[in-house]
Amino acid sequence: MVNLASQNDCMSLPVTEEFYSVQGEGCNTGRAAYFIRLAGCDVRCPFCDSKATWNAAHSTPANVADIAARAAGTGCRNVVITGGEPLMHNLAPLCEALRRQGLSIWLETSGAHSLSGSFDWICVSPKTARPPLDEMLLNADELKVVISNANDLAFAEQCAAKTRQGCALMLQAEWDSRETAYQLMFNYVLEHPAWRISIQTHKILNIR
Repeated sequence: MVNLASQNDCMSLPVTEEFYSVQGEGCNTGRAAYFIRLAGCDVRCPFCDSKATWNAAHSTPANVADIAARAAGTGCRNVVITGGEPLMHNLAPLCEALRRQGLSIWLETSGAHSLSGSFDWICVSPKTARPPLDEMLLNADELKVVISNANDLAFAEQCAAKTRQGCALMLQAEWDSRETAYQLMFNYVLEHPAWRISIQTHKILNIR
């Protein structure tokens, strides 16, 4: 496996896109946030809606101080670092730059790589193709599992068993399977009320 973190000085990162929008899913749904989508992914889910991030060679390197300045310039106080798989990179310098701007930092990760950087909210969205590290499940503030069939519910419980007390447990339909997945999740939450349903509102609203 290629370790992208060792291929740069960590003061610049491969960025696929940056944009200011509203968080569309999970516990922070509806809150304004500046999104930093990093390139590079070794999880590569077949249902991924950000496949352009998979190859970091196709991205543009950006200086972490410049990224932080653009985020702060929106006037928003929340930043989401996502991917791809952002933890393929050393995120400590980016987090430090964002902290200097007084920003709250949220992470979206599969949990397949060790943590780097300091975050106010960590959302682990585990994938069966490359299961999450136990240490990442323990660090999760939110566990968000994509559901398309009953096997995914069993995987969700396996991951939840390794989270700490107070971690938010979320089920989210795989978009192309949503018609059947919604009913599956609805019934499951009624029987297992520790779980909540996450709806991808950004897709319903047709926003980024």
